[in-house]
Amino acid sequence: MRTAKSRVGRRAVLAGLSGALAAPGLVSAQTYPNKTVRYINPFPAGGATDTLSRIFCAKMAEITGQQWVVENKGGSGGNVGMDALAQSPADGYTLGLGGIASHAIAPTLYAKLPFKVPDDFTFVSTIWQLPNMLVVNLDLPAKSVAELIALLKANPGKYSYASAGNGTTLHLSGELFKVMAKVDMVHVPYRGAAPAMQDLLAGQVNMIFDNIPGALAQLRAGKVRALGVTSKERTPVVPDVPAISETLPGFDINSWTTLTGPARLPPDIVARLSELSKKALESEDIKAKFLDLAATAIWRSPADTLAYRNSEEARLAPIIKASGARVD
Repeated sequence: MRTAKSRVGRRAVLAGLSGALAAPGLVSAQTYPNKTVRYINPFPAGGATDTLSRIFCAKMAEITGQQWVVENKGGSGGNVGMDALAQSPADGYTLGLGGIASHAIAPTLYAKLPFKVPDDFTFVSTIWQLPNMLVVNLDLPAKSVAELIALLKANPGKYSYASAGNGTTLHLSGELFKVMAKVDMVHVPYRGAAPAMQDLLAGQVNMIFDNIPGALAQLRAGKVRALGVTSKERTPVVPDVPAISETLPGFDINSWTTLTGPARLPPDIVARLSELSKKALESEDIKAKFLDLAATAIWRSPADTLAYRNSEEARLAPIIKASGARVD
């Protein structure tokens, strides 16, 4: 016959076994990361996403004591890099820069994608939000958004705008402008913003909706003219440049990014990454460094990040369809 003491002892043993079985996952999360983390940036080196990614990864390395290595894997508006991420091991040691291009625009813009959104990814947190800036070649006879619209209406199909590639916010900013201003201009996609800017300076294209950091140096050097920013309101980095919405009410598109992993990332690792990201993105030095580049550091929980992605795809899909833009 079992005594009360023996029953208590048996329960204690079972509880210990249960704890031992649960411990590996718990320890994994508590000690994560314990080796180098690979971070895929699906855009070429040298652009705004590269600079901001390296700032973020340097902070994450400082917090975790492990290296966070940025690997640039550009192509197809970010889809090449995100395809590589989707096929990576779901162990928390290969992460990447997701965002509006690959995860909110591409599902509508592209006839076929090598991955499925959101099923093939785990969304950990947003990282930053960054408006674009409409800059034009100095030879273009337009000194304001209103003058540009008048010029384009008088010359349908004559003028062109460059982008960093199909499906990028640089591309969609132009398509949104075409729809809302009721104008016609030619889209010229490049493999990255840097070569697009080079051709703008050379007069091969007439304008670009560039990420602000990419256009600032040329603007400050007097080599291009800025007509507007794509955010709802002006940005303190270029306070004299009006928001396009001041001429086209409701115009609003920003580049936003996410810390993203492959599907089925373990929940304890996701929670740990969320905690680490929050610490990094809410630090004063990250906020200041991002703001110097016109970007705003934004942390969201994994659930809120996924919900935000879903809402952005729903918001942008009608705009993409109305523009007629399609990549087969």
